[in-house]
Amino acid sequence: MDDNGTGAREYRVEELAKAAGIPVRTLRFYRERRLLPPPRRDGRIAWYSEDHLARLRTIAALVERGHTLDGIADLIAAWENGRTLDGVAELLGLEGALSTPWSDETPVRLTPQELADYFGLDVSPDNLTTALEIGYIAVDGENVLHISRRLLDASAALVREGVPLSAVLAAGREVRGHVDAIAEVFTEVIKTHVLPPTAGLPPGEAQRIADALERLRPLAKNIVDAEMSLAMDRRVRSDIEQWMREHADAAAPDQE
Repeated sequence: MDDNGTGAREYRVEELAKAAGIPVRTLRFYRERRLLPPPRRDGRIAWYSEDHLARLRTIAALVERGHTLDGIADLIAAWENGRTLDGVAELLGLEGALSTPWSDETPVRLTPQELADYFGLDVSPDNLTTALEIGYIAVDGENVLHISRRLLDASAALVREGVPLSAVLAAGREVRGHVDAIAEVFTEVIKTHVLPPTAGLPPGEAQRIADALERLRPLAKNIVDAEMSLAMDRRVRSDIEQWMREHADAAAPDQE
């Protein structure tokens, strides 16, 4: 119905579902979950407005971003209790900032022959299984998708230096556990000192948080890189000096 005498477009349920690009059953499900306000009733006919269509489009955007229906219901409740559409848009912007990857790793798609070119005979079923378990690779049809160009190149370089790929993968698994713990430390710092302590966000707070997260990304990487370099200085110096003493002692002539 183009004009019901009010000057505003109204829709029957089938027309609204078509305009929103969803099945009628989905629309009715949203209505049952109270994600949509009640329609205007004219006898037995339910009429939906442009506001209903805007609500459906907002729900679709939130679902596409990975929100659950319960989470969407909470957002809508906050919206209806005083937040404006701009406030919801601000929350969406924060959600986008949170979902922006902290890494800049480039995945690499490899054919079986290209994988063999990197690792030669070390491309064994056991090593492939381990790489899959760690998450370094994923099967992509007949090919393999490696999670990171830098990790791939570094692993291949270690193999060329004589380190078995099985040892590289074992070290990678252990490193993964340590860096997860480091990430947990940084996340706790952010939750404690950057994110607000309450559930409600005053106007502009979501943008402040998004900006702070953007600034923190390079800082976290710099701290980890600096600490890793300093730790390698300490450990390599100590361990290599011990290795040199042992070899010097072994090479020294026996004293009678």
